[in-house]
Amino acid sequence: MSAPGTGCIDLNADLGEGFGVWRLGDDDALLEVVTSANVACGFHAGDPVTMRRVCGAAVAAGVSVGAQVSYRDLAGFGRRFVDVAPDELAADVLYQLAALDGIARTAGGRVSYVKPHGALYNAVVHHEAQARAVVDAVAGYDPGLAVLGLPGSVLLRTAAAAGLRTVGEGFADRGYTAEGTLVPRGTAGAVVSEPAAVIERAVRMATDGVVTAVDGTEVRMEPVSICVHGDTPGAVQLARSVRAALEAAGLVLAPFAG
Repeated sequence: MSAPGTGCIDLNADLGEGFGVWRLGDDDALLEVVTSANVACGFHAGDPVTMRRVCGAAVAAGVSVGAQVSYRDLAGFGRRFVDVAPDELAADVLYQLAALDGIARTAGGRVSYVKPHGALYNAVVHHEAQARAVVDAVAGYDPGLAVLGLPGSVLLRTAAAAGLRTVGEGFADRGYTAEGTLVPRGTAGAVVSEPAAVIERAVRMATDGVVTAVDGTEVRMEPVSICVHGDTPGAVQLARSVRAALEAAGLVLAPFAG
């Protein structure tokens, strides 16, 4: 497992977030940069054709495929909290995971990890019932899968207790609170857009295990994977710059799961 101080780091991005004729981001270009692809599974974005296209391209590029599961919220892009019953959420996660894995297998690959998206990602930092629901779905489908999430979250603690492999990630382009959680979108400091700042944060997280919170607090973390968002202006060039900076710092870019 890669981590600060080991010389290896994973670089992930959210892909396949179009729907029908609508495209978001440049999946093909990002697959030339990242080592892991969080593929939308149809609940916040994505559709069968898009899922198949991205999985095929990821397998051809040697990029690990992860299921980016979410609330059933196409209209809100999965960024709205849904107070769904745990058994229903577990079924929804299982549905998404199984669908993407089936498509990935037809391309000669497979899903190797699961990462919640948007509001679900933030909810399972603290929401014990929903975290257990996600873990129950993953463990029930394949206990060999890894779970990618926020270091210190209830999700990762619950997954570890269930015997699943847990992988902590850092966000190069998102703001952090002093508690190590993400600043909510729509709040000042939620998104870091200055390229130099994004690059510096990515390298510092990967090499030193530290990120500066919005209030100036130095927050310790040990990310195994760094996330760069693919739906922002200039995302591809920024991802390329982040990768180049990580390599210039002596790090080897490699998937945490295969």
